[in-house]
Amino acid sequence: MNKQFQRISRLIGEENVMLLSGKTVSIAGIGAVGGFAVEMLARCGIGHIRILDFDTVSETNINRQIIALHSTIGMLKTDVMKKRILDINPDCHVEAFPEVLTDENHYKLFDGADIVLDCIDSVGAKISLLSDAYHSGIPIVSSMGAALRRNASLVRTADIMDTWGCPLARQIRSGLRKQGVGKGIESVFSPEKVDFNYIDPDEDEEAETAESGRKRRVLGSLPIVTAVFGELMADLALRKLLPNGTLDGRAEGNARK
Repeated sequence: MNKQFQRISRLIGEENVMLLSGKTVSIAGIGAVGGFAVEMLARCGIGHIRILDFDTVSETNINRQIIALHSTIGMLKTDVMKKRILDINPDCHVEAFPEVLTDENHYKLFDGADIVLDCIDSVGAKISLLSDAYHSGIPIVSSMGAALRRNASLVRTADIMDTWGCPLARQIRSGLRKQGVGKGIESVFSPEKVDFNYIDPDEDEEAETAESGRKRRVLGSLPIVTAVFGELMADLALRKLLPNGTLDGRAEGNARK
């Protein structure tokens, strides 16, 4: 047993730590939410992590993104995150894809993955990814809107079709239904009321434009909220990867006696 995972093994058992070391997790988007999700999964000993993000670190990311530091400004997020993962767990196999998510590269996330985490913010790309995973039988969990929220204690998890109070989730639900998607995709969301009618960043004329050509709307955000979103995304993933009840203290042999 690797010494760095001893505290985890005392809670869930060595056999489950070994189980996680054999799992493959893919994450689309490693910004405010995805970065924290990756961090948690790496620290829990996931053995194979794939990350996909086209973007570079900017100064405006520093308020909420775990990989954003003055020393990393201008660097590819995938490069920074890969280096960070390997510094946490040198035994982790990391694949980094510094590219825009499209229908044509979903396979890079799906092939051999035990679960996929959707942490992107473009409505169209999000619906496409979730629909493709759903119809392909690929386990996937999804983050809804974390921006503009102030109260971290209101962040929740639920099936996407059971979410409420989130403008982004409402658009995603509608789009997924049109794609023939029903229940079965767990999500992280906040029902906190926000003064904002969600507009796809691709359609916002006043948005900033990234190097990829995709426009991005500038929204306020708090790290105490986006971090909780990311941590709950990792929690949902672990609950699907581990035997039922392991993280609730119910699984037999899940802790040292």
